[in-house]
Amino acid sequence: MSEDTQQFESTDLPSEDPTPSPNLPLETSETSHAPVSSSSLEERVTKLEDTLAQILSLLSDKYRYGRLQNLLAEGNWREADLETTKVMLEIATQAYHDDLKPDDVMIFPCSALHLIDSLWVKYSNNRFGFSVQRQIYTDLGGDDDISKIDIDLLTQVSDRLGWREEHKWLDYPDLNFTISAPPGCHPSNWWRSAYGAKMAVYFLARLIRCGV
Repeated sequence: MSEDTQQFESTDLPSEDPTPSPNLPLETSETSHAPVSSSSLEERVTKLEDTLAQILSLLSDKYRYGRLQNLLAEGNWREADLETTKVMLEIATQAYHDDLKPDDVMIFPCSALHLIDSLWVKYSNNRFGFSVQRQIYTDLGGDDDISKIDIDLLTQVSDRLGWREEHKWLDYPDLNFTISAPPGCHPSNWWRSAYGAKMAVYFLARLIRCGV
């Protein structure tokens, strides 16, 4: 019973009869010491803080991923690809792609990887995305062991993704930026690192460990 509930005094009860009137509650130690409502001021403040944090997070996500989402919705795959790299470097707090080291991607936020992947998967109708690339890698026998770099395996993956033709690597402008590109072809710019195969192995391991 809450503290503002009306209590009846003992004078309301007939003195000659210890049995309470049918319409009058008998006051006991339980009713007279009823706990305060759980909606205390402290709990309300905590809930407001949590709500504010969620709103700020949504606003931050909208600011950070809004342009990427718009480009993907338009089917502008090349610009979306470049925007993906830009967003990921921002998250990793690096100004330049070549400054990002393999060890850095091993601590890249899983939540960001899932969000970026979900945008690519959604707007490409499951054709593009990190999860598609990871699936091809694991289907060919890849795992999250970063102690080994299997060049043959990475070459097979690249062939499947359409990054190579006639045993040669394609320059970035020569990639297929239409929806008819091979499954998993994009995002592609992100993979063009100065650390080459090592970066690829580390990032694929991160995708696997994050469950992307």
